[in-house]
Amino acid sequence: MTKGRLTGRVAVVTAAGQGIGRAVAERLVADGAQVHASDLNPALLASLQGAETAALDATDHAAVHSYFAGFGQIDILVHAVGYVHHGSIEECAPEDWRRSMSITLDSAYNVLGAAVGHMKAAGGSIITIGSIASSTKGFAKRAAYGAAKGGVIALTKAMAADYLSDRIRCNCVCPGTVDSPSLRGRIDDLAKTMGDHDKAHRFFLDRQPAGRFGQPEEIAGLVAFLASDDGAFMTGQVVNIDGGITI
Repeated sequence: MTKGRLTGRVAVVTAAGQGIGRAVAERLVADGAQVHASDLNPALLASLQGAETAALDATDHAAVHSYFAGFGQIDILVHAVGYVHHGSIEECAPEDWRRSMSITLDSAYNVLGAAVGHMKAAGGSIITIGSIASSTKGFAKRAAYGAAKGGVIALTKAMAADYLSDRIRCNCVCPGTVDSPSLRGRIDDLAKTMGDHDKAHRFFLDRQPAGRFGQPEEIAGLVAFLASDDGAFMTGQVVNIDGGITI
């Protein structure tokens, strides 16, 4: 951790109530940024120290643009909203597909589109949270999720090209399996199908060559690097942080 390296910078973090988004918000606060943290569930933000917090449904285009209208300059944007649907394409009903795209990809369109105008004058860093389950690698039972996260990667790279002349850097961080409330919920759901919680836990752990899950704080450290001047020469990159899955 490099205290003070983000002092004076305004950072906006979505899905900051728990998991990766929460760890990112806490790390940026620790590094000196003025952090504005939002989440669909504002109760999750109550214990977040050192940040301005707000309820925000990132799938609501009008609400997102209203929220961002209240900002002047934004130096750092971290978009961490996502939803994991478990199933093959045959197990993905139209409403599952639409929900996956709305929460994961449409939210990125809403948030990045609303924020970028606030960054053009002074430049800045946009970081999206993607996944190695995307255009990077196929996983069983991740048809909708992989497609949506692949879209997030493509959108991030396109924006890197569009806004390079404005000194806006856009990078996508793609974690492997990270220990989080979301993961624990997915393990619980799978355990109902498999009839055994240990087997469900092993289903996820066996995908990790490192023999463990990633920690949200590890992802946050990479995000902080990309947000800082230490990452000033990086843009348009997809950075895997996955415990060896994509070796």
